[in-house]
Amino acid sequence: MIVETKSVEETMSLGRKIGATLKAGDVVTLSGDLGSGKTTLTKGIAQALGITQTITSPTFTLIQIHELKKKTQAGQFAHIDTYRTKSAEECIGAGITDILFNEKTICVVEWPNKIKKLLTKETINIKLNTKNNKHEINVPDHILKFPIRKKIPIAYWLFLIIMIGFYLALFKAVQ
Repeated sequence: MIVETKSVEETMSLGRKIGATLKAGDVVTLSGDLGSGKTTLTKGIAQALGITQTITSPTFTLIQIHELKKKTQAGQFAHIDTYRTKSAEECIGAGITDILFNEKTICVVEWPNKIKKLLTKETINIKLNTKNNKHEINVPDHILKFPIRKKIPIAYWLFLIIMIGFYLALFKAVQ
């Protein structure tokens, strides 16, 4: 699904929507040219996770870790930027795999091309483009169409209530 944003606030708002759907172990990649909104989108994701520190791109440090204070299954948020790295091997040497495969971490990776071979099919890939002073952000459909992945659908609860009522009525009839 392509979402068009026209301002920093709109891009951050989209990031907050995406962040609200993330769970422990999720890895999100952000691909796009310089200035396409990757770090701004990351700021919105971080806000949704309850991070209040300033988010900047870790271009020179490769990884920034933020502890999550919000009650969630995830214990930390990792912001990774592989723009200045030369290869996946360099990233492995820096310990990136320990973070990418940590089931208690939510990761956002800017410039993921260099570590493609380390990513799994469950990775949430988001592509950003800039066109006519607008950002076109291609977000996987399941992220925005079904935004509450952590909660059980209401239809399930209704089915469960009906089944409990049925079994209670059956139990009374048998007695």
